[in-house]
Amino acid sequence: MKPKKKILLVEDDQNLGFVIKDNLEMKGYEVHWYQDGQQAWSTYASLMPDLCLLDIMLPKLDGLTLASKIREGDKIIPIIFLTAKSMQEDKFAGFEIGADDYITKPFSVKELLYRVEVFVKRSKILEAEDHLIALGKFRFDPEVFKLIHEEGEIKLTRREAEILYFLYRRANSVVKREEVLLALWGEDDYFKGRSLDVFISKIRKYLSPDPAIQIENVHGVGFKLRV
Repeated sequence: MKPKKKILLVEDDQNLGFVIKDNLEMKGYEVHWYQDGQQAWSTYASLMPDLCLLDIMLPKLDGLTLASKIREGDKIIPIIFLTAKSMQEDKFAGFEIGADDYITKPFSVKELLYRVEVFVKRSKILEAEDHLIALGKFRFDPEVFKLIHEEGEIKLTRREAEILYFLYRRANSVVKREEVLLALWGEDDYFKGRSLDVFISKIRKYLSPDPAIQIENVHGVGFKLRV
């Protein structure tokens, strides 16, 4: 029998937290629910969860700070923020920290379960490759989310690795923004598009030691990875 996937849930609203925990447990997940960020952080290392669901507005330690602490030691674990409609800018701050996705309150249980399953189950975007990919002076290992360079290794988040792999599979061709958003996020909206721009900027920075590799903006259309 496979061990249950562990989810760290940090939500201070008791009613919402109970509903989320109950529904995730009915789907077979092991849910560890905390109502403040400090308590969650104090148990994070020993818990070793497979995914984090974090509210942003939390007592004692807010969700953005908690996510930043988690990312310092773990670049791979998926982090999904639970955000309010009135806190759109916090979404971009979350992506800068290294969050993978967000869900805007109020949300349906169906949407929540879908987004969790996308990240807990191994991403299909990366399944096809089982060897190192040559990218100029880099070697890209999508299996473990690494960019390898003569100066060292860069550990990518799952989302960063998915985007880079998606562009690599279409190298030297124009890739439409909506194509990336639909493939990776499952929807094309303004804020998902803004978050994509954040990830593209980060990937450009990682690749900057090799000027032969460029991710170009194609105005009004999308991107082109030149290799």
